[in-house]
Amino acid sequence: MMEKKFNNPRSNKDEFNDEVVDLRRVTKVTKGGRNLHFSATVAVGDGKGRVGIGSSKSNEVTEAIKKARMQAVKNVHKIEIVDGRTISHEIIGTSGAAKVLLRPAKAGTGIIAGGPVRTVLELAGYKDVVSKSLGSNTKINTATATMNALLGQKSAAHVAKLRGKSVEEILG
Repeated sequence: MMEKKFNNPRSNKDEFNDEVVDLRRVTKVTKGGRNLHFSATVAVGDGKGRVGIGSSKSNEVTEAIKKARMQAVKNVHKIEIVDGRTISHEIIGTSGAAKVLLRPAKAGTGIIAGGPVRTVLELAGYKDVVSKSLGSNTKINTATATMNALLGQKSAAHVAKLRGKSVEEILG
């Protein structure tokens, strides 16, 4: 009798690399004084097309980071990497007032991005992407906008299927 193995994202912690995108001290002022908490945003990825972002708060820094990482692992999405290095087409992702423009780049260009955008793209496994951050530069919203842009990507095979044509007809 064979046992069936389930792929539980929380069972194997070494499966994903993680990086702290943002860490903030948050203060709540009450009648009794100030209450300090910490807010953390963490991005996780395996470098092979799976990436996620999580955000959490706690009384201690390490606990906030740990909770945010668990949240990020729960929110992991599979994204396509064209030729093992870039995205399929130009796209703008938005989150709040933050906008992120992503463009495919030639081989050897590298990741031309800064801050949270670079972090998310590197963890996803991209090697050649050009980006421009527009609007608000909040780290959480910029990282989320990057994720939204990556999730909005459509492969040539997907577009061909929608149009009822072959991939060769789409690519020209």
